[in-house]
Amino acid sequence: MSDELEALRAQAQERTATASTLGELETVRTEFLGRKGGRLSRAMAGLAKLPAAERAAFGKRANEAKSAIETALAQAQARLEGAALDRDLARSFDVTLSSILPSRGSLHILRRTLDDVVRFFRSRGFAIVVGPEVETEFYAFEAMNIPAHHPARENLDTFYLPPGTLLRPHTSPVQMRAMQAYPPPIAILVPGRAYRRDALDASHSFVFHQIEGLHVDRGVNFGHLKGFASGLCRHLMGQNRRTRFRPSYFPFTEPSAEIDLSCAMCDGAGCRVCKGTGWLEMGGCGMVHPNVLRLAPYDPEEFTGWAWGLGLERIAMLRHGIDDIRLFTENDPKFLEQFA
Repeated sequence: MSDELEALRAQAQERTATASTLGELETVRTEFLGRKGGRLSRAMAGLAKLPAAERAAFGKRANEAKSAIETALAQAQARLEGAALDRDLARSFDVTLSSILPSRGSLHILRRTLDDVVRFFRSRGFAIVVGPEVETEFYAFEAMNIPAHHPARENLDTFYLPPGTLLRPHTSPVQMRAMQAYPPPIAILVPGRAYRRDALDASHSFVFHQIEGLHVDRGVNFGHLKGFASGLCRHLMGQNRRTRFRPSYFPFTEPSAEIDLSCAMCDGAGCRVCKGTGWLEMGGCGMVHPNVLRLAPYDPEEFTGWAWGLGLERIAMLRHGIDDIRLFTENDPKFLEQFA
């Protein structure tokens, strides 16, 4: 059995000396020193069959053989790792090449669009006002001249919470909160999220962003509204774009109108984007209803005002030719990096 130990040591030393990769070296380690099935372990299994007087000497030789094999393995590993390092150091590198700059984040396209709108309003003396997203039915509906029987109050449109509260379906409640907090004249821009029970598709979402302006003062008329809204549309979409106002209906304004913008793709001639009309819908506007002013309470005989609002996502989609509202929230880097 002593001759068997010597043979194992010699074979292991020879195999480690000729190993050319660390993988081959690991194979040698497992074959000779593996705890389960290793050749040295199998040789040690015969220790119990030896006479008691010979066991100590055999155990000593087995430990010496194990130590010699481990030393050979360590030397071979150092040799192979040193050779790999020498190869790496021998490679030539062009240190004059430009480095790869790390990826940098940027403002979201919706935030950039909102900042552009805010700059326009602030340059004209408007204050930025925000309000709660969980609203009462009074501020969401009654304060906006929307009575209990109005279809906008049905569950299909609004997310209702515990009795008397809801997720606001529009940012208009902030108008009333601001008018109750400040005496006239008042000029504010209200940005924020709104929630409606819409099915998610390319043009609808159950959570979206609105922006709306409110201006109340003595002598404010519909001509002021048309001038302001037309200026904002040209600021956002280009100075050559034309606007038109179509009669419409909103409970909280009278008279009311829809604002259309000439299509940038066809310049009003008609195309697929504008569905052949030459116009794209921007949003709604109108003169603040006297009932809303009275609730503020502002005197509608002394003060008049206009309100104007649209969806922030719609502005961004029209400005950048985006055809799916879901892209704003899917956080695809390839989409977002286009606007960095």
